[in-house]
Amino acid sequence: MNTDIKLVALDLDRTTLNSESHLSEVNRQALIDAISNGVHVCIASGRAFDTLPEDIISVPGIEYAITSNGAAIYRIAGKECLKSYLLTPSSVKTILNLTANDTVTYEAFIKGQAFASTEYIRHPEKYGATEHSLAYVKKTRILKDDIKDFILEHCHELDSLDIVVGNEELKKNIMDRIRNATDEVYMTSSISQLLEISYKDAGKKSGVKFLTEYLGLSRENVAAFGDADNDTDMIEYAGTGIAMENAAPHLKQIADHITLHHDKDGVAYAFRNILNIC
Repeated sequence: MNTDIKLVALDLDRTTLNSESHLSEVNRQALIDAISNGVHVCIASGRAFDTLPEDIISVPGIEYAITSNGAAIYRIAGKECLKSYLLTPSSVKTILNLTANDTVTYEAFIKGQAFASTEYIRHPEKYGATEHSLAYVKKTRILKDDIKDFILEHCHELDSLDIVVGNEELKKNIMDRIRNATDEVYMTSSISQLLEISYKDAGKKSGVKFLTEYLGLSRENVAAFGDADNDTDMIEYAGTGIAMENAAPHLKQIADHITLHHDKDGVAYAFRNILNIC
């Protein structure tokens, strides 16, 4: 057994979860075995706390969750928020003004809850939503008729904000505009139709670093798993960064190891054959 790895940070979608957004029995058993060997296993997701799947939350021994791309870190028991970053009202208003004439919609995240526009559900094709992503939104979001008014009303308490855009070129253009207008935000993207925005000090790396120090560990004791842009900083931070076979090419380039596809129990394979923690 590898006694150096004490904390494992796991992205969820397309990493720990399979294509049906479920935790396979093989991966579940690997998590339980690692935890029984004294390893802290934590969630590191772009999801808000209340949208974390029961498949994961119910695994005995998973104590911590880094949510909304590092904007809020929780002890799962009692939904105790250990650390959070809120977007500044000025940056929120700037973002809404900059994108007022674009074909986009928004998602808002407040205290672990996720909100979206009814327009997104009615006309998902405008925003590049796949059938899978639309089903996820319907299941996990609280719908608001006027999401912009809702965001402005709650601009002082936003963990994070998503811009939903169906055009990759437009997404990059919006990112450039936001970068030029404010230095108060952190931006990333986990899937093509989402631009995910939180406070500048957030990010999955920030969340993993917080837990590393909270548990009295060093980065050499940390392994992190991911597949997308929003996993980049924590993969670079971790002593051992592991990309999935299905990961974005640039993530594979910076990772220390590449494991199997998320539909082939890549997390369990790496636990047993790369990290040797179970």
